[in-house]
Amino acid sequence: MILMNDFKAEPEELLRQQLVATERVLRSGWYILGKEVKDFEAAWAQRCGVSGAVGVANGMDAIEIGFRALGIGPDDEVITTPMTAFATVLAIFRVGAKPVLADIDPGTALSSMESVARCVSPKTKAVLLVHMYGQMADMSAWAAFCEQHNILLLEDCAQAHLAEWDGRVAGSFGAFGAYSFYPTKNLGAMGDAGALVSNEDALLHRARVIRNYGQSERYHHPEIGLNSRLDELHAAILSERLKWLDTFTAQRRAVAATYHAGISSPVLRLLDEPKQKHSHVYHLFVLLCDERERFSAYLTEAGIANLAHYPIPVHKQPPCAEVRIDPAGLQVAEQHAKTCLSIPCHPQMSGSDIARVIEVVNAFK
Repeated sequence: MILMNDFKAEPEELLRQQLVATERVLRSGWYILGKEVKDFEAAWAQRCGVSGAVGVANGMDAIEIGFRALGIGPDDEVITTPMTAFATVLAIFRVGAKPVLADIDPGTALSSMESVARCVSPKTKAVLLVHMYGQMADMSAWAAFCEQHNILLLEDCAQAHLAEWDGRVAGSFGAFGAYSFYPTKNLGAMGDAGALVSNEDALLHRARVIRNYGQSERYHHPEIGLNSRLDELHAAILSERLKWLDTFTAQRRAVAATYHAGISSPVLRLLDEPKQKHSHVYHLFVLLCDERERFSAYLTEAGIANLAHYPIPVHKQPPCAEVRIDPAGLQVAEQHAKTCLSIPCHPQMSGSDIARVIEVVNAFK
């Protein structure tokens, strides 16, 4: 089976580095908010080109803490996409704000600016862009749009580690960027982990307070916070994996380039190729098929793992039945959700793996 991710095939050198890092933490006797977290936060902030990073427990918490740090809450509206992991919208609910769902662009599955414009209201506080599948849209245009409407630009970067637009990394455009380091992400820990990045020092300071029970200093709690801290062990492992991220990203892009050049089935559609060379890091490579269930079963039978991300758009989930949506509807998102299917695209794929995937995909009738 050609897997969606193959961690067992990662380089032996990386495994040894992670074992050394694990032993370092265990022998240190310090497991929460210590040197490993500080070192990783500094390294990640530098890679993202921002003032700072705040390590938290997971990607959803990174979004929620960002909202709280900005004062987004009850009566505020946050416009985002229905084509995302439910955690994106759940973070909006958790601060008492109201999600508003805009449609997507059919060529990229990213938020449609025309649809977002139809969703703006006097209560709109922010647009939360999701860099879906690892790709970025025209961030200069989005920054201008949000400035024109006097609303905040925020970034869900859970799938877009090191994606760039005009030389700037995901998370550096908005008031904050939220990252997930779930194991399957392009930069993943050994469990749940996340980080918030920002160029705003006041926001970073407040995020550090909120993640740690609302504690400004020991036993002083000026506000209601969360228990959402990046563990030392995960931070140490992330620091080692970060050293490999450029290499792994280049390998993902090479797999995707071969797919774009080689997949030619008339019954399948590919998403648009990146607008800029480094704007896509291919967390996922997605095909569109009108007979997705048959195509999925066919791939599985041929020994190629596959998965639909995400087959049920957010507005079709029961808790979101009353959520406000684009008055023109969400037809593109609904069609995309019915037809999207991810195929393997990861750094450990061999040349024969890639060739086999293309051969099988192109033989589908």
